[in-house]
Amino acid sequence: MFKCKTVWNKLAPLARASSTLCLQNARKSALRHGRRLEMVQKAQMSSGPAGGGGENTLYYVLIGATCLGTGVYAYRTVSGDKERYNERMIEIGSRPKQGPQAAEAVAKVVTESKEDAAPLESIPEPSSEPVKSEPVAEEPTLTEPPAEEPLVTEAVVESTETEPAAEAPVTEPIVEASIPEPTVENTIREPVVEASVTEPVAEAPAVAQSEEPLAPVVESEPTPVIIAECVPEASSVSESAADSKAAPAAEPVEPTAAPSDVPEHAPYLLIGGGTASFAAARSIRARDPGARVLIVTEESDLPYMRPPLSKELWFSDDPKVIETLRFKQWNGKERSIYFQPPSFYVSPADLAKVENGGVAVLTGRKVVHMDVRGNKVTLSDGAEISYEKCLIATGGVPRNLQVIDRAGEEVMKRTTLFRKIEDFRSLEKISREVKSITIIGGGFLGSELACALGRRSTDVGLEVIQMFPEKGNMGKVLPEYLSNWTTEKVRKEGVSVITDALVKNVTYKNDKLEIKLKDGRLFKTDHIVAAVGLEPSMELAKSAGLEVDSDFGGYRVNAELQARSNIWVAGDAACFYDINLGRRRVEHHDHAVVSGRLAGENMTGASKPYWHQSMFWSDLGPDVGYEAIGIVDSSLPTVGVFAKATAKDTPKAATEQSGTGIRSESETEAVAGALTAETTATPPPIQQEEDYGKGVIFYLRDQVVVGIVLWNVFNRMPIARKIIKDGEQHADLNEVAKLFNIHED
Repeated sequence: MFKCKTVWNKLAPLARASSTLCLQNARKSALRHGRRLEMVQKAQMSSGPAGGGGENTLYYVLIGATCLGTGVYAYRTVSGDKERYNERMIEIGSRPKQGPQAAEAVAKVVTESKEDAAPLESIPEPSSEPVKSEPVAEEPTLTEPPAEEPLVTEAVVESTETEPAAEAPVTEPIVEASIPEPTVENTIREPVVEASVTEPVAEAPAVAQSEEPLAPVVESEPTPVIIAECVPEASSVSESAADSKAAPAAEPVEPTAAPSDVPEHAPYLLIGGGTASFAAARSIRARDPGARVLIVTEESDLPYMRPPLSKELWFSDDPKVIETLRFKQWNGKERSIYFQPPSFYVSPADLAKVENGGVAVLTGRKVVHMDVRGNKVTLSDGAEISYEKCLIATGGVPRNLQVIDRAGEEVMKRTTLFRKIEDFRSLEKISREVKSITIIGGGFLGSELACALGRRSTDVGLEVIQMFPEKGNMGKVLPEYLSNWTTEKVRKEGVSVITDALVKNVTYKNDKLEIKLKDGRLFKTDHIVAAVGLEPSMELAKSAGLEVDSDFGGYRVNAELQARSNIWVAGDAACFYDINLGRRRVEHHDHAVVSGRLAGENMTGASKPYWHQSMFWSDLGPDVGYEAIGIVDSSLPTVGVFAKATAKDTPKAATEQSGTGIRSESETEAVAGALTAETTATPPPIQQEEDYGKGVIFYLRDQVVVGIVLWNVFNRMPIARKIIKDGEQHADLNEVAKLFNIHED
């Protein structure tokens, strides 16, 4: 019926145009000649311009024949379909192995397949005439097994000539020739197969998937494999379903199946397993208690804090500290280096199933590619994870001296780039086996390791050498007079400090490393620790199309730590815009805490700018320590206000008072408001002798304080943060120093 309608829609315009044209010609002729118009015009009917004419008799014959043929065709088609349907239902119901329930299931499948069948306009009706576009082999029929036998092991194909192609079962046995993909061309024609080919199921080759679901196959009994094509008859669907005994269908195999422990989707994806990622995860969960957070890290460890690797762990008396990674803080309390125990986290495979969400850590995996348009990442093992919001907190990798990189394998084997837990374990073991260790670098990490190894040197007979190109320890941070004083304190810890040392080359001779300086000095050692800075990890910048800052390095982000609409960056890898101090990049623990927390809040919709200045600290043993905030660069003008230190002015005493060894974790913004209101007496004159027990160093830029170092002054960082945030000029910094109460006993 649908075809009749289609034919009529095509002929209707022709009929209307031709009829109108005939009437117009008849009227014109009657008016001109005044006589009756002949029934048959000499000109043929046309839908073209006026004057063409046509034969009305031919027109009527054409229309009548079309209607008659269409009606006959529709009647035959409907009658034939009904007969074939009834015959097939009787045949299926008569099978001995299938009872009434199976017949009912078959009827249900047929009903559903009729409802879900494609429109008849897209699938042509079967025709009794062969397709003339290309030669087609005669359609084979699949013989049914005898009633006495349960199943047959081979599909028998017989060629018939009397049965029209329209009545052939629309199924297809497995043949040796390759089966074409179900394209538009081969799905609208009857399937083309070899006339007599049999193949057991066990040896069946892979076949193309059709648009209809594959019929289930019973694996325990060999049967012919029936592949359902996209066909016009619903009976073929019922036949396939009946033959399969409702066995479960095999799932299609993905081309690259992801490992079972890798979730396919994570609403919050955090790349990197350091402090910034953990701080962000904790912040996300605080604002969104049901959030599902996935952390992907290259390391095999759960998130942990890095500062104890170069500080407290070296002063532990526990011989098993390498395995336990537990240490005593200066306040005597013991804690683990890990932020949370394993029970805090959920399994990555169960992240999507847990009722109230959670934080999962995927260890030992590296993100190698990032698709910002598709919102997905690719891991080193080929697995893909989609996300809604993503944080890049990849941190950085330790730099190495070029002279060591070019020195050869033997030198590299005896060089440590200190960064991870494995590096601590390796260096701790080496320090008990060798006689000499040389630390190259005078910054925070180099000075802390020098003091830690120096204290151990007297017990194990270890020679510790520290060399750097500056004039004193932390010469790029502290003013020269304080840097020199600090260098003497490091020497008292048992370290041989070599200043103005620029390494020219390193060689390995006679089981020793020889370090030659540019001024000709030569030093021999057993092992080298390179502590010359950090290189931010920016491997994802290219694939993600993220901007990299050419001056400071790292991913360039705005004040909200945002690189794209749904991508944030935090920690060492972020080059952010500080609304008070301009564009910066910071490599410290507290910055990772602050930036990670801010990024997590903004990922949940907070839209907060970066204004909470992070601090950093360094302890040269339990007696000397300092905290700093803002831009602390020794090239800037500085003003120092010092006082005599007491027994309370040490890192140990400070942590005993605050109750934690990680001093930044004890900070609260409310303290700043309370302490800024305090007033103290006028301080005594600034000490001139070289006894810098405790004090405050202000770093100035355009007469404005942009950085502050609190030397053996603790629990006053909120005050320093407020001073930098205000950004005001101060005529007398001695008055500002009163706020820190450095002259109290």
